[in-house]
Amino acid sequence: MSVSSNQKVMSNNYLFEPNPSVSVPIRGDDRRFPVNRIFCVGRNYQAHAAEMGDSIDKSTAEPFYFIKDLSAICESGSTIPYSAGTSDLQYEMEWVVAIHKGGFEIEEAQAQEHIFGYACGLDMTRRDLQQKGKDKRRPWDLGKNFENAAVISEIVPVTTTGVLTAGPIELRVNGETQQTGDLSDLIWNASELIAHLSKFYTLQPGDLIYTGTPEGVGPVVSGDKIEGCVAGVGSIELTIS
Repeated sequence: MSVSSNQKVMSNNYLFEPNPSVSVPIRGDDRRFPVNRIFCVGRNYQAHAAEMGDSIDKSTAEPFYFIKDLSAICESGSTIPYSAGTSDLQYEMEWVVAIHKGGFEIEEAQAQEHIFGYACGLDMTRRDLQQKGKDKRRPWDLGKNFENAAVISEIVPVTTTGVLTAGPIELRVNGETQQTGDLSDLIWNASELIAHLSKFYTLQPGDLIYTGTPEGVGPVVSGDKIEGCVAGVGSIELTIS
């Protein structure tokens, strides 16, 4: 029996047990936010683009994205091993937007209606493997998409925070500040990202958008403790074992 790609097979006759659903806690709610997809925005702060050797002209450029799979989700407060296959594991502090209402070709003016809430995130990166991909003009997957690479705090509903367009974002390693910025420094804000991303994907409830990192990204070693915060959202913690 052939089944088209857009059909769902309803059966308990699996070859092996399917992975459980991946979800994230919600502040002030016993329910959890089920994660569908993880979209990450590249070089969305001008100063970070500069430290990566790039300059973004918003009048001619478009946002670009990469995707992490669900095995990358890691809750704040976790202790994780130093990632395999790299000698240059780096942090990237990010503001995360959580989607609860799907849509295709969403108008920028209506984009806020699709946001459930916000979280703090860490886009952990195997920088040496990412650079190898760039040098050979290959995809970045080995550098960006791996276990525990999308660390996330609890999600704070927008009904609690209000719509955020500005506010400090910061990261510290072992108590020393390494990254500082402001959400107002984003090249493309949340509404612009939702409108643009929905031209290429039908956004769905449970999608997460990691919106980009400020300047100051850098390496961690075993034993390091990472702490970050976004004003109005909360904080995030991670320990490298």
